[in-house]
Amino acid sequence: MLVVMRTDATTAQVDAVCDAIRALGFTPVPMPGEQRTAVGLIGNDGQVDGAHIGGMGGVAQVINVTKPFKQVSREWKPENTIVTIAPGVAFGGNDIVVMAGPCSVENEQQILTAARAVRAAGATALRGGAYKPRSSPYSFQGLGSKGLELLALARRETGLPIVTEAMDEAGAHEVAEIADMIQIGARNMQNYSLLRTVGKIGKPVLLKRGMSATITDLLLSAEYILAEGNPHVVLCERGLRGFDSSTRNVFDVTAIPVVQRASHLPMVADPSHGTGVRALVTPMARAAVAAGADGILVEVHPTPERALSDGAQSLYPDQFTKLMLELRTIAEAIGRHVAPSPGTASVSVG
Repeated sequence: MLVVMRTDATTAQVDAVCDAIRALGFTPVPMPGEQRTAVGLIGNDGQVDGAHIGGMGGVAQVINVTKPFKQVSREWKPENTIVTIAPGVAFGGNDIVVMAGPCSVENEQQILTAARAVRAAGATALRGGAYKPRSSPYSFQGLGSKGLELLALARRETGLPIVTEAMDEAGAHEVAEIADMIQIGARNMQNYSLLRTVGKIGKPVLLKRGMSATITDLLLSAEYILAEGNPHVVLCERGLRGFDSSTRNVFDVTAIPVVQRASHLPMVADPSHGTGVRALVTPMARAAVAAGADGILVEVHPTPERALSDGAQSLYPDQFTKLMLELRTIAEAIGRHVAPSPGTASVSVG
């Protein structure tokens, strides 16, 4: 349920509505707006009888939220949420944020070379895994704390904000000390204790869609984070597990506009994991931007043939440079812009 107050509603009237919601056994969430305040109700899964609240002073309208997810829905908040991870780097507006870098941090030379290359091409943020959840226990699992230190070094060298993954609750706190954005990977999309933890931490979160998850599953996972008080969530399509072996996953471009109709949260796309094939990353990145994605997550490695993880889907730096030029053209065609690297002027293809 969402209680929309009149434009002239007083603070006392808003407080009275909050008290009435508490009396029903639920939690009120006041949401002041530019013109009026709305009060959301959380703690329930079904429809609430709010008839008596509709007659209270200062109340303009009571709206029943029909979706199983509440705080992430457009019914709850019609306008887009803007998620800022660093000065000048924000998701959900007119700019398209490009996060690029290697799947895993391997050593100092590799991550610095990659960071410099993606910044030179115009990337907005640096992605790289310090902790890597892998299907096989014998695969490279990442450098851990050392990897985080190297990511921090790369940020100092290039100015690019860092996006990196947390695998568990303890790791989330460690990652939050270094990263500008905490990534929750596909395998952990329904790790609810981890979702609650990053919700309490409050740092921006990149939440990836699970390999077999519906869009409703994804939005309910985001709801866990918002329910803990953290509204700074960006959703990510990264491909679903299918039956055709031509690609690693089935990249669901349709999910981008579907999510954007259902939720006010920004929606980005990961064509690298979405396809698992280097030759397909560029066309699917172009398609995602054309479909309205608020950002792109792309794996770029200085020498993909020697990468310790996901080399087959990682772009070479020159391929990424070409992709950035193409993305700018597509963005301009649909009335948007690719966000520039921090500290640089915007590039126009016009």
